[in-house]
Amino acid sequence: MFGIIGIAVILVMVFGGYMAAGGKMGIILKALPFEMAMIGGAAVGAFLISNDKATIRHTVHDIPRVFRGARWLPTDYHDLLCLLFELLRLARENPVALEEHIEGPGSSSIFARYPRIRDDATAVELICDTLRARTMNYDDPHQVEEVLDKRMETALHHAQHSSHALQTTADALPALGIVAAVLGVIKTMGSIDQPPEVLGKMIGGALVGTFLGVFLAYGIVGPFASRLKAIADEEAQFYRLIREVMVASLHNHPPALCIEVGRQNTPAAMRPGFGDLEQALRALRAEAA
Repeated sequence: MFGIIGIAVILVMVFGGYMAAGGKMGIILKALPFEMAMIGGAAVGAFLISNDKATIRHTVHDIPRVFRGARWLPTDYHDLLCLLFELLRLARENPVALEEHIEGPGSSSIFARYPRIRDDATAVELICDTLRARTMNYDDPHQVEEVLDKRMETALHHAQHSSHALQTTADALPALGIVAAVLGVIKTMGSIDQPPEVLGKMIGGALVGTFLGVFLAYGIVGPFASRLKAIADEEAQFYRLIREVMVASLHNHPPALCIEVGRQNTPAAMRPGFGDLEQALRALRAEAA
């Protein structure tokens, strides 16, 4: 929603200010299709050259997320803490019973209560792999913490491929705009025998290339890249929460304390209230009793 509003504000303020100052859109509109074809086409071509197939597919898939925002909602953080509490409580009380849930999360009755988390392969693998390592006596908290850190660092690096690719394209757009402008000047010089009013319009059309390259770089593509990077960072917090809870459990803290550690490490905007979470955990205890 804010992405659409932002684009509307940019267009209204830039072109509205231009027209309010007495500018005429005729020259821009006449040159726009040709300049856009040159600059946009060159930018797309450079994007295809500089990225592999996976990054290209990933970027195309991620662009709509600028408008949708991050995947995880406050309710998902609440559900994640409840899911981890159930698994940690079961690991403490009956490790054998835990095995069926971590070996087959798709058919697990515990994971089934939290379908959004169950359908996220990264979260499920992170939880199940860590719990599985615990059952294999791989229980040194520092070792597990290091493994989880490297794993999440790698995941975040891959998640930010789209933002890096778009930022590289944004950095190239002003120069591509200059290329288009120079071609427009070359065209103008070929018509130097025309009257001044004709040459003025031709020079104005050539300068549209410079304007368009800078406008797209700093008004559209650059902000898209920044937004995708922010979304990747925000979604990484969801997986860091899993890390905090799992590491706390390896220090043999009670499940409720591990969950409180995770709650306090949840971003403020997503953090469930202590009372609401405690009530949900109490209900889970009563259900299991």
